[in-house]
Amino acid sequence: MTHSSTNNIQNRYDVAVVGAGIVGLAMAYTAARRGLKVGVFERNGKAIGASIRNFGMIWPVGQPSGVLLERALRSREIYLDLAKQAGFWYNPNGSLHVAYHNDEWAVLEEFVEQNRGNGYTCELLTDTKKILEKSPAVKEEGLIGALWSETEMIVDPREVIATLPDFLHQKYEIDFYFGTAVTGVNSSYLEAGGQKWQADRIIICSGADFETLYPELFASSSITKCKLQMMRTSPQGNGWRMGASLCAGLTLTHYAAFKDCPSLAALNERFAQTMPAYKKYGIHVLVSQNAAGELTLGDSHEYGLTPEPFDKSEIDQWVLDYLATFTQFPDLHIKERWHGIYPKLANGGTELILEAESNVWIVNGLGGAGMTLSLGLAEYVFESKLHEVVS
Repeated sequence: MTHSSTNNIQNRYDVAVVGAGIVGLAMAYTAARRGLKVGVFERNGKAIGASIRNFGMIWPVGQPSGVLLERALRSREIYLDLAKQAGFWYNPNGSLHVAYHNDEWAVLEEFVEQNRGNGYTCELLTDTKKILEKSPAVKEEGLIGALWSETEMIVDPREVIATLPDFLHQKYEIDFYFGTAVTGVNSSYLEAGGQKWQADRIIICSGADFETLYPELFASSSITKCKLQMMRTSPQGNGWRMGASLCAGLTLTHYAAFKDCPSLAALNERFAQTMPAYKKYGIHVLVSQNAAGELTLGDSHEYGLTPEPFDKSEIDQWVLDYLATFTQFPDLHIKERWHGIYPKLANGGTELILEAESNVWIVNGLGGAGMTLSLGLAEYVFESKLHEVVS
């Protein structure tokens, strides 16, 4: 599946994709479904960036109603189809936003009232028994209620990113060039490893690497980087499953879906006064569970073009402290800690799509919603920007 070429421009693709993370794979898959010949170039021996350093959550409920929610739901449909074809694990387990304070419950009530008929599949639950049926991990003490949403699902991002290249090569004859850094691009070919490949269209999905290709365009955009810290536990014993993915009040202040709720300002103010470190480091707490029974916990958000390589142990502890206020698990032994870095638009934009020059496109800046939005975004790019109807 990893190829070499001659020194002449003999290899030609309808579409060449730079980057084999989730955005690049989504672009390659969408192009191949259109019948186009595709090559994917990845500088590392395998994709090791933000696409494998996340919860694996497909999280439509966090997206605002309209285009982004529709895109997230479309991505979910594609994941379900891909999982069945490619054979990777998935769990359509839904989500619970649990509330232990009146201001949190007020936001959830407003969200449901404002969004009737807007495409969400949600309901408010006040019966503790019904909430625990959705997830036995929810802490009962002080629980007011929860927002149940059935559209969220979990994949293992490490498995997905590792599995898809083989599947795409076998089914769609997409060529993958791992360990092949692209160092030059123009409107008709790209250079990598001292060799050249022709391409009618080139799509650059380079994630947090802004420095190699078209750095001046990235510099003129409002794109920055976000560093997040995460953890993973050992498998929960005896096959214990947590059911729905979980989050609580802090998450309501993070996702744009809740931004128009009138009570959100008061909730934000309470957190700013009582939990200033959480606000400073952008901490909100989510938990998911993979096929092995391991829990993925996080996360934080530190912004800047040059993230510190050193992690802060206190951030991990704050995540665990807050997690304990709304969950209870059989085993919270932490076996892995890591940080990820993803690109984000500082101006509030949801993606960066630029025509760098004729036939060369940059697709980047999905923020922390790359797993949720990439597959749907790829269809939009091909239909609206490249004028290729997706079959």
